[in-house]
Amino acid sequence: MKRFSILFVFSFIFQLLAVPVAWARDLSYGLDVLDYEGCRQLQGRRVGLVTNAAAVSAAGEPGYKVLLRNGVDLRFLMAPEHGFALDHEAGQRVANAGVGDSLRVYSLYGESKKPDVSLLKTIDVLVFDLQDAGVRCYTYISTMKLAMQSCREAGISFMVLDRPNPIAPFSAGGFMLDPRFESFVGAAPLPFIHGMTVGEIAEWLRKRRYPDFPLQVVRMQGYRRDRFADELSGFRFRPPSPSLNDFRTLLLYPATVMLEATDVSEGRGTDDPFRRLGAPFIDSAMLIRELEAFRLPGVEFRKTTFTPDRNKFSGIECHGIRLKVTDRELFDPFMTSTAILLALQKLWPGQTGLDRHAAFFDQLAGTDRYRLMIQQQYPIGEILDVARGQVRAFEAAYAERFLYP
Repeated sequence: MKRFSILFVFSFIFQLLAVPVAWARDLSYGLDVLDYEGCRQLQGRRVGLVTNAAAVSAAGEPGYKVLLRNGVDLRFLMAPEHGFALDHEAGQRVANAGVGDSLRVYSLYGESKKPDVSLLKTIDVLVFDLQDAGVRCYTYISTMKLAMQSCREAGISFMVLDRPNPIAPFSAGGFMLDPRFESFVGAAPLPFIHGMTVGEIAEWLRKRRYPDFPLQVVRMQGYRRDRFADELSGFRFRPPSPSLNDFRTLLLYPATVMLEATDVSEGRGTDDPFRRLGAPFIDSAMLIRELEAFRLPGVEFRKTTFTPDRNKFSGIECHGIRLKVTDRELFDPFMTSTAILLALQKLWPGQTGLDRHAAFFDQLAGTDRYRLMIQQQYPIGEILDVARGQVRAFEAAYAERFLYP
């Protein structure tokens, strides 16, 4: 009996010691790390929070409730594109609103996309907690940059509660942002697919543009950049915007988002946006033959017909293709995007709409060079080589841009 008791005690002690190790293996968002510490860094300070309904803890608790539960003096919320409740379509203006009985939600996608400096002067720190999609044109990065600028003008500090880049294992790709094409869909001079978390981008922007700015990044625990977010134990998927409704869509989003600036539907208004594309004028079989000639790795195409209930071609039958990632380790989103655009422009040059939407396309791409090379039907290898050269120069210049191994 005595021997059993000793073994039991040692077993119990071992389990206690193992708890922190197990915890460290699971993903903890910046919000969770702040919660574990009792939000001590925000105690005694007046706080504002940039967030939306997707910014929850690992347990599923909304971020603003985590702060309130810890006694934080939370004065107001601010919400980016799509609104706090994520009930607004892309590009749709969002009005101010409210959450609960007393929390005001100020829109950062309405009259202005930049936080009001006079409002920020009523608080001590603005906290940013949003789930990014890993692509430069996804506007939450732009919202963060403008928030940093406003905080700097207001003389207050800025805190980022970091979250995973869901597609971090994809190699950085696409063209760099040419300053001439800076816009709300391209506000930071990063590669189109950048591989960084919002915390890393904030710290990179601070070092590059605002060296004296009081920024604090609350880092995640258990994050690995060599894993897709859904491979991280403890990751909780919530659609970061209405059309990115599952993880398969997040994987394909960087390959099809450029179609927003064409006369081809990217699938908005259907159950699987960004995982299919089409238009009334497209011959699915012809398009698939053209794409298969590129021998794209990790992706396959199937014929599809769909009728969007909103956005492009609302109520009109479209023909096109459905995309499926068959091997995410081999899949190259930018190569796939380039092949799709080259094929569409070759087969239907007068209907794809690159000329009509040139300004918006160039803003998404961050340059006019990409569009011109597509229109002039450059070989795909030459286009990829030019983009890779730009990305390599960026990576060499900012080798220390990561906060995580």
